[in-house]
Amino acid sequence: AALSGKVVQNVFIAQFYQQNRQFGTQYQRDSCVPYMRALPPFHGGKLAWTSNSSMQMRNLLKYQNAASSATAIPSLDKVDFLKLQNGSDIRGVAVSGVEGEPVSLTEPVTEAIAAGFAAWLLDKKKVDASRKLRVSIGHDSRISAQKLQDAVSRGIASAGLDVVQYGLASTPAMFNSTLTEDEAILCPADGAIMITASHLPYNRNGFKFFTNDGGLGKNDIKDILERAASIYSNFLAKGYSVKASESVKKVDYMAIYTSALVKAVRKAAGNIEKPLEGFHIVVDAGNGAGGFFAAKVLEPLGAITSGSQFLEPDGMFPNHIPNPEDKAAMKAITQAVLDNKANLGIIFDTDVDRSAAVDSTGHELNRNRLIALMSAIVLEEHPGTTIVTDSVTSDGLTSFIEKKLGGKHHRFKRGYKNVIDEAIRLNSIGEESHLAIETSGHGALKENHWLDDGAYLMVKLLNKLASARASGKGVGSKVLTDLVEGLEEPAIAVELRLKINQNHPDLKGRSFRKYGEAVLQHLGNSIASNPKLQKAPVNYEGVRVSGFGGWFLLRLSLHDPVLPLNIEAPSHEDAVKLGLEVAAAVKEFQALDTSALDKFVQP
Repeated sequence: AALSGKVVQNVFIAQFYQQNRQFGTQYQRDSCVPYMRALPPFHGGKLAWTSNSSMQMRNLLKYQNAASSATAIPSLDKVDFLKLQNGSDIRGVAVSGVEGEPVSLTEPVTEAIAAGFAAWLLDKKKVDASRKLRVSIGHDSRISAQKLQDAVSRGIASAGLDVVQYGLASTPAMFNSTLTEDEAILCPADGAIMITASHLPYNRNGFKFFTNDGGLGKNDIKDILERAASIYSNFLAKGYSVKASESVKKVDYMAIYTSALVKAVRKAAGNIEKPLEGFHIVVDAGNGAGGFFAAKVLEPLGAITSGSQFLEPDGMFPNHIPNPEDKAAMKAITQAVLDNKANLGIIFDTDVDRSAAVDSTGHELNRNRLIALMSAIVLEEHPGTTIVTDSVTSDGLTSFIEKKLGGKHHRFKRGYKNVIDEAIRLNSIGEESHLAIETSGHGALKENHWLDDGAYLMVKLLNKLASARASGKGVGSKVLTDLVEGLEEPAIAVELRLKINQNHPDLKGRSFRKYGEAVLQHLGNSIASNPKLQKAPVNYEGVRVSGFGGWFLLRLSLHDPVLPLNIEAPSHEDAVKLGLEVAAAVKEFQALDTSALDKFVQP
């Protein structure tokens, strides 16, 4: 109760320091501590709406003329809002300076998107005029975060909804804010917006949206963008202006979120106060939003975190890409583990919805290994359950899950939302599934409301460490490494990207998607007559084929004019044989750039 009372009065202190950009590692150690001090006031503008009835009118289309004190923006560019959709997210360019990448997430565009979300939320919740809806807003460490947070706040507030800013936060925390029930900290939020572009370069940014039903899907995002386009068209027709805003409420929700993670580990260890005492665990946050994990989760549990690195938020990402799939990032956390003789290393992506680990010997626990590890933990708790993964997981993983662990492997499509939604669907038809996880490091558990939470995944690993020691069954990361013993891993694993030239005459007026589908259809037909190869009997994406002791998958990218080709084989020679089969089948498609494949198969 005392914590809740303080949290309302304090914003995550990182928001203040991000504006000044003059801070060091010590800031990160203290960043989650509630500070009883005055913070910079919110200076964002507010756009006033006109409507046929109340401020919570569902079809929000018109702004009032600005007051004479408003700062007017004389002209606005036309925007194709649907091009900002990236599956179940919105992404664009928020910072100028990169050649060939004009800014698409301007403040007016952002404001229109936020207002579109407000209109969508009002339709979704269908509340009466006596209750104002509440939206929480958080952001990662990107340099455009503050500007976009202010614009989002204006769009939400101008629709008559309450705005609660969390400042620097994680994507999972934003979803959790729609579930927490504590009016003292203004929870639950009716909707939540995370300002992030995951691991993309510094000039990008975007938005993820949540209600208590989870993350919004593709159709919802399309709906929001269509509403935003209508709102923005009124800007173009009648003018856009900004005036001084009313204050917004600020909450340090990360203190609540991290407290729940700590409690989960203590509970798993039999309510021991410091179940990780003596464990040396290093964290690499990649200068994203995950630096809190060292000081606010691990240290209260008794862990030693010296040697942790890149904890301070820095939206230029000066050390490495915050991405558990990136080789340089994994090399950095591996080196930190070895240099500090740590028991375990943990690495997060920018907004902490993805993660990976490294054991004490420098053995990486990411991609297929992380899926195998999480499957082992979940199948101990739920024997026989179905593990849903994306399409590029290995045949060795299938064998591990089904033959060693006694579970069922359901290989589905790429895209974390696709994987999560498929697990939910399976449960709805009576097939029990408790884990949906991608090779990218997105992992969601049924017990955690199907939220892909990188911090929660790592808590599951910590639970295993703590409970094993408490029961005398083992100490150190060997407990985890032993769980993946027997996982067959290929000697060669590559991904090659075959780009479609959208300007090539061979497209004959077709979209890149139609052209890519034609490539896949032709490949599938070619394989059917080849006795050396066998198509996967069950496959939900692209063309997956086994042969020469390995396999390949050619699929169409979710968003880009690219056909990614994944090949795994027991030797380079066998991988080349698989590559040659693909090359022979697709050679007649002149708009397909096969240079990466050609280089790979060269003797």
